[in-house]
Amino acid sequence: MGAAAAVAAPAALRLSFRTVFRLLLTRGRLIALGLLGLVAVIVGWAVGISVEPADQLDAGADVMAGLGLAVLIPVVTLVFASASLGDLRDDSTLVYLWLRPMDRWPLAVGAFAASFAVAAPLTLVPLAIGTALTGAGAALVGASILAGLVAVAAYSAVFVLLGLVLRRALMWGLAYVLIWEGFVAAAGAGAARVAIRAYTRSIVYGLTEATTDTTTMSVPTAIIVPLLVAAGALALASWWLGRTDID
Repeated sequence: MGAAAAVAAPAALRLSFRTVFRLLLTRGRLIALGLLGLVAVIVGWAVGISVEPADQLDAGADVMAGLGLAVLIPVVTLVFASASLGDLRDDSTLVYLWLRPMDRWPLAVGAFAASFAVAAPLTLVPLAIGTALTGAGAALVGASILAGLVAVAAYSAVFVLLGLVLRRALMWGLAYVLIWEGFVAAAGAGAARVAIRAYTRSIVYGLTEATTDTTTMSVPTAIIVPLLVAAGALALASWWLGRTDID
């Protein structure tokens, strides 16, 4: 694209964001995934009233990492991000954005931004509340929010790409989250290096004094690597959009 496309890029980004954001905000998705977030709040409250104060940090870290970072954030983000461009492609409406005289990267970045904007409050708010209710203290709340932000960013970018290039992206995404991250990556350090969950857990345990995790990743590594993965996924999505014909 020439200079005209470069000048139009901010407008294209806004158009992509608005289009995808409206697409994602359906009542069914918001209710179902909002209830999933409520589970994290209830579990955090249950930990807070049932665990001795001396054990609340370890218990809170385990529950929030095991539920919030392993289930709530990846599942919610998968539902929205995989649909962001995937639904437009499946119902043949992506072509209306596709035919506009503009670069392709704003489509990918706008879809990512819309997915992040929807998924972040639906996951981070209940995660923060649930973590606070465990009674483990402000350090765990802050670490969980930081880990959650990194997780939402990484999963949003990866699942935008997945929804764009694969049919039945929701099924493949669930297989990655539940099978690879839940079982395979948890069994060995090598496999954990290609699991977003392993990095976000490292943030939680690395920034607190919780002792129940054996990860060896440093906090800077645990933050930087998922963000690099997000950037790479968006670059691949932009490349795919520029090289592929949409019917």
